[in-house]
Amino acid sequence: MMPPLLPPVNGQLRLVVFDWDGTLMDSPRRIIHCLQRAAVEIGAPVRDEAALRNIIGLGVQAAVRELYPDADDHFVERFATAYRACYLEAEDAPETPLFAGVAALLDWLEAREVLLAVATSKSRRGLDQALEATGLGGYFVATATGDEHASKPNPSMLEYVMARAGVEPVRTRMVGDSVYDLEMARHAGVPAVGVTHGVHPPQRLESAGALALLPDLDALLEAFRQAEGDN
Repeated sequence: MMPPLLPPVNGQLRLVVFDWDGTLMDSPRRIIHCLQRAAVEIGAPVRDEAALRNIIGLGVQAAVRELYPDADDHFVERFATAYRACYLEAEDAPETPLFAGVAALLDWLEAREVLLAVATSKSRRGLDQALEATGLGGYFVATATGDEHASKPNPSMLEYVMARAGVEPVRTRMVGDSVYDLEMARHAGVPAVGVTHGVHPPQRLESAGALALLPDLDALLEAFRQAEGDN
């Protein structure tokens, strides 16, 4: 039997860990654009959108190796450098707004003294830039990035933020939009919630062991409210 949305002992949720791209921020279009531009820049075959959506959620180097299985280390680093430059600096790349409902969800959790964290495959520079641009940095007690930890689905970054927060897996929930988020959570012993407004379809998230699937963050907030009322 899957654990409930809230922990079974008195509903005492202590930590919610969010993925960033495709979960809190609507950035997949920019990611795809910059992956394709990086391929053109270094003279590599350009992968189609379906292939690129499939690897969003992995760290950039792991993603490049998935897209180009025969690539050597030099190719991977050139591609990753070109991709990061585009994502962080390109003025003609698609914008990356927050998804609707982010502030309401974070405020509701914070008001209940639930700790918040981020575990993302973004680089530290990329996450810091996003936190500053959105003004969300003050919400999170811990953050972990793809250039500081092994790529998802390795549980390293999730285990790190739980250790920083001092919260055990049973009182933690992971929220993500990719199978890599959910698989990371499973490896760390953390129940995970999938949001389907991101990169991977509901069928894939369900097969990866999602505790619940919600269409967006407004629905996730409502699910938390309903779960609270049941306790």
